[in-house]
Order: sequence, then C-alpha cells, then structure tokens
Amino acid sequence: MKQWNKVKSFLKKPYNVILLALVIVLSYLVLLPLLTILKDTVTVHNSEVMRIKGSQVGDFTWYHWIKIFADSGSANIFYKPLLNSLVCAVGPCIVAVAFGGGFAWLVTRTDMKWKGAMSTLFMFPYIMPSWTLALAWMNFFKNSTVGGAQGIFAALTGMEPPNWFAYGPLPIILVTGLHYAPFAYILIGGILRNMDANLEEAAVVLKTSKKRMMWKITVPMVMPAVLSAIILTFSSAMSSFAVPSFLGLPVRYYVLTTQLYRTLNGMNPGYGYIIALVMILISLVIMFINQRIIGSRKSYTTVTGKSANISLFNLKGGRNAISIIMMALVLCVSIIPMVSFVLQSVIKIPGNYSPSNFTLDFWLASAGNANDVQDKAGILVNPNVYKGLINSLKLSVVCALGAGTVGFLAGYAIVRRRGTKLSSFVENLTFIPYLIPAMAFSAIYLSLFAVRRGPIPSLYGTFALLAIIGSVKYMPMASRSGVNSMLQLSKEIEEAGMIMGVSWWKRMVRIIIPIQKSTVISGYLLPFISCMRELSLFVLLVTPANKVLTTILFQYNEKGWDQYANAINLVIIAIVLFVNWLVNKLTGASIDKGIGG
Repeated sequence: MKQWNKVKSFLKKPYNVILLALVIVLSYLVLLPLLTILKDTVTVHNSEVMRIKGSQVGDFTWYHWIKIFADSGSANIFYKPLLNSLVCAVGPCIVAVAFGGGFAWLVTRTDMKWKGAMSTLFMFPYIMPSWTLALAWMNFFKNSTVGGAQGIFAALTGMEPPNWFAYGPLPIILVTGLHYAPFAYILIGGILRNMDANLEEAAVVLKTSKKRMMWKITVPMVMPAVLSAIILTFSSAMSSFAVPSFLGLPVRYYVLTTQLYRTLNGMNPGYGYIIALVMILISLVIMFINQRIIGSRKSYTTVTGKSANISLFNLKGGRNAISIIMMALVLCVSIIPMVSFVLQSVIKIPGNYSPSNFTLDFWLASAGNANDVQDKAGILVNPNVYKGLINSLKLSVVCALGAGTVGFLAGYAIVRRRGTKLSSFVENLTFIPYLIPAMAFSAIYLSLFAVRRGPIPSLYGTFALLAIIGSVKYMPMASRSGVNSMLQLSKEIEEAGMIMGVSWWKRMVRIIIPIQKSTVISGYLLPFISCMRELSLFVLLVTPANKVLTTILFQYNEKGWDQYANAINLVIIAIVLFVNWLVNKLTGASIDKGIGG
C-alpha cells in the first residue's frame, strides 16, 4: 500500500507523466531502430537470396560484413567512399574556418566598410538549402563533356572548365566549406567581439607589435571556437548528401552518403545498413570530441564589461580595396547564385544565353507545350509540383507541431526533474537523433517500418512515416529550446499558480507559454524551416504518392532537366527565406545580431 501511494504521488505530477511517456515513445522511435538496423546487417534480404547460396529470407549471415570489410570488392564498396568522405569533410573545415574566421576578424576587429550589410548577406548560404551553392556551381562551371551543355562561365569566356574543376572533390570541398562558413563566423566572431580590452591595452603598454598580439593573444583566445567550428563542419560535411550527389555522381565520385543511397535503392540493402552504422559511429565519436572541447573552454573565458572598448585595426590605404573584395566574395556566395537560378530557369536551349533563347515556358507553359521536355508543364501550372508543394508545406507543419510540442514538453519536464536519473535519460534520448546523420536515420526507419512489427503496420510509402521521422529528427532543436527557456523561468512562478489552485493546463497556457512566447515559437518554426529544405532525410522514404519539393528537384536534376530544377530551387529558397524572416519578426532572433559592426 505504501508503494502504491508513492506511485500515485509520483503520477500526480504532470512532469513525471511526461517523462515516463517520453521514455516509452522515444525508446521505440530512437533506441529500437538502432537495434533493428543492427539486426538487418546480419539478415538475408529478399534481393540477396540469389547471391547468398542456400539461404532464405530472414536467415542469419555474415555475408554483408565480409563483403564490406574483407572482400576483393570492399575497396569500391566501402573504403574508397570512406576515404572520399574524409577528404570531403576535412577540406570544408579548412575553407569554412579560413573564410568564416577571416571574415569574422575583419567584421569585428577592423574598420572595414559595409560590415552590417555583409554580415547579413553572409548568413544566406547557411539559411538556404545546402544544395543551393552546388546547383549554382553547376550552373556556372558545368561543361559539355559531362554536363551535356556548357555553363555560364564557358558561354562568357569560350573556355570549358575541366572535369576536375567542374565536378568531384574540389567543388564539393569549396561548396560545402562556403555553406558552413557561417558556423565559423558566428563562433569566432562572438568571441572576438566580446574579448576583454584589458588584454590588448596591456600589450600596447608593453609596446607589443600587432603581429605578436595576434599570435599571442587573439589566436589562443579564439582557438576553442575554431576547434568547435571544425568539429561542427566536419560532422555536417560527413553526413552531407545533396552536395556530393549533385557534384560527385556525374563523375562517379562516391562518398558514404551517396553510396548508402545507392546500396539501399539497389540490390544490396545489407551493405547500406552497415554503412549507416559506420556513419553513426563516426558521428558519435565527433560529438564526444566536441563535448570534450566544450568542456575545456572554461579556461579561455575572458569576457568583461570593457569588451566594447576594443580598438579596431586601421586598414588604412587598403580599406577600400579590402572592403570591395570582401563584398564581391559575399555577393558571390549569397546573391549571384540566385541570379544563376533565375537565368537557368528561363533558357530554352541549355548553354545558349542569348536573349532570343529566353522563355517562361518552364514556369508557365501548359503540359505538352514546354520546349525540349515532353509532357512537362511549367512549375507554376504543373499539378505534380503543386502536389509536392502541398506535401512539403503539410509535412513541415506536421513536423513542426510534433517536434515543437514534444520538444517543449520534454524541456519542461527535464528541467522540473533536473538532477534525477529519469530526467538525464530522457534528455539523452531527445538528443540522440541529432547525433545520427540524416541519411543514416532514414535508413534506420526504412529498416524498422518496412514490414509489420507487432501491432505497428508497415508504414513505408505513407505520409505518416515522413511525419514521424521528421518530428523525431528535428525534436532536438525544440527540446534544446525548451530546456533553455525553462532554465530561465523560476519555479516560484509556477508554484504561485499551484497555490492559487490553477490547474496544470492553465498554468502552461496562461503563465509559462506567454512568458516564454518567443522561445516557444522558435521551437516550432525552426523545425518547419529545416523540414522545408530537407532532402537527405526523405529521399529514401518518399514514393510517387508523397513526393515533396526537394525530392522532385533531386529527380529533375538526375534526369538533366536543369530548367525545372533551378525553378523549383527558387521556390524553395523563397519559402525558406520568408519563413526565416517571419521567425526573426516574431521572435526578435537574428543569427548575426551582435556580430556585425
């Protein structure tokens, strides 16, 4: 009876009920898929029965592990894509830190012109979908040898770029590095702006040269931020699918993500599940290193109230030249790609940029009348595109509601029971989806929901599966937001409502949510933006009945229908930028706020 009273007392508190519900649901949606995919690496699948002699579907086998790691074909199946992935992850770290960190130093520590405008524009490559710069690179530098038609550069100069410049590791590294350069800009710029002015003032008194001040004071100070930027960029680049797909597949340059897509869509699903496990392991190692670095950053803390007095480096005679060069570079990665999308979407014959070749058919032509592409309507009158748009918006709204609501409730319950094992376990559960690369996470859900398991029917090909995986994948964003908001809210506020006899529901609706309105809204809108521009998470799971805009764009690009792909990309960018603007207006949040001078 005493134990039963303890249980009833425990369950009377809403945050305890929330934690228990999350343990049950997330164990099924996060932990069970990991066990399922491990099981599928040692199971014979339908498409493999003919190759594995004497086997039947469902039999235990080490066939996949041997083929991946210890077979004559292992190099092409796994080791080369792994090496390519490492190359295409390390390279972007160098580009991102050099460009983003250098730009952060110019914005925060020099008298460079137009810093506010450039700071805002510099965020565009990260706000936009990851493949934006990849498509822009193709528009400018593709050649007739592989691309089928010359790009803008060849049309303007008469010189076609070689394959190694147009496709493969070099453009993948550059494009990925430029996309994630804002990581370095935000992290390094924040530290540079908030450095203690006393350090530099003391160095000036001691007549230390600016060069020595840079290497003895500035560099050690920003090193933790540099290391964090490197790890974040490395992790994101390792899990990138769109950029290696657009710029690598035309020359058969495979990385782990594109090899995963190839194997799961082919006849070797067992190979794909092992590759997914390897990607998860790499991601876990990266996050462990990241946590260690974050934990070591305390010794670098030197922020004081005098940070505003930091003197700026005078660029002197080079101020105008440096400002113009940096503005040109920023425009090249933010605005000019948009111009290329518009241009590529209105040319009838690829590679011909004369005004007589311009047309709006790929936007407005009815079915059967569009030039060069049979039975395809312009995207603004194409029912398939509208269906994809509706699916994208519907899916983004559902995922935002699911991730935002669960994330907020998780944050509330985790903070209210902070310090207990149950709270810590749920907090870790909500964070695990962030550790898993999107393509690997998609492979896990494909494995789990491809067949009926107990009372849960097969969900492959359904909208429900896309909504579930999107909500779970984006939940860490909302849960982090929920935890941060609840940590800022004193318990006494809710306790006062309890004393007055206010029910839990009314306390949430009338007290907690209104106080933290901006943070709660961010917890809903950030998953919406992420879902709207997502490709890697859905490309393995969509069917013709539930295509979204990103997968339609991917298929058009695979077929060489560049005009349609560029037009759809513009639509996606417009929606993402509008929603991002809406987030800023409703919440007052701004990624670059406080960095631009």
